[in-house]
Amino acid sequence: MEILEFKSIDEPSGGHRAIAVFDLALTDECRLYGLRLLRMRDGRLLTFAPQSGPRRVATFASSLAAKITRLATDQYEAMTADDRTAA
Repeated sequence: MEILEFKSIDEPSGGHRAIAVFDLALTDECRLYGLRLLRMRDGRLLTFAPQSGPRRVATFASSLAAKITRLATDQYEAMTADDRTAA
């Protein structure tokens, strides 16, 4: 599993904040595009699949969701660490 592309954003999302959007190679045979890393109101970070209209196009078992979120969080923290050290 690896992140293919990652972009930091800052957008409202249903009372939460979308902080990143990313593409993920889940396996060699499966890629997912437009995943969003959200900071929930309680401070947790969670990954959400994109939506088609009002419906989510994918969901993940909690163990897989945790792995994806950890990978995205690590990428986000690495990107923002550069911003913090430059200030």
